[in-house]
Amino acid sequence: MRGAEVVREARTRAGLTQDELSKLSGVARSLIARWEQGSVSPSIDNFLEIIEVCGFELPLVLAERDSATDGRLDMNRRLSPERRARRLLGKLGKNGASDA
Repeated sequence: MRGAEVVREARTRAGLTQDELSKLSGVARSLIARWEQGSVSPSIDNFLEIIEVCGFELPLVLAERDSATDGRLDMNRRLSPERRARRLLGKLGKNGASDA
């Protein structure tokens, strides 16, 4: 989930309009709109403050990156969408046949 989606989800889950969030946070409604559109990214401090104003916490922790599937994902990313779909349908067909 991207920052724009998190800001929008926090606001809507809090039942706030952009205008209401603007009044509560002191951030211009136009800036909130640009954050939600993804055309501008808030600083990490503004991001966390907006989430808090909406009544939520977003704990940030450092975690080691798991790169175990990177090679396979990269290989699949190089395939055409049609080839990926055929592979998926083939695997679903095999699984469906064994379940019958």
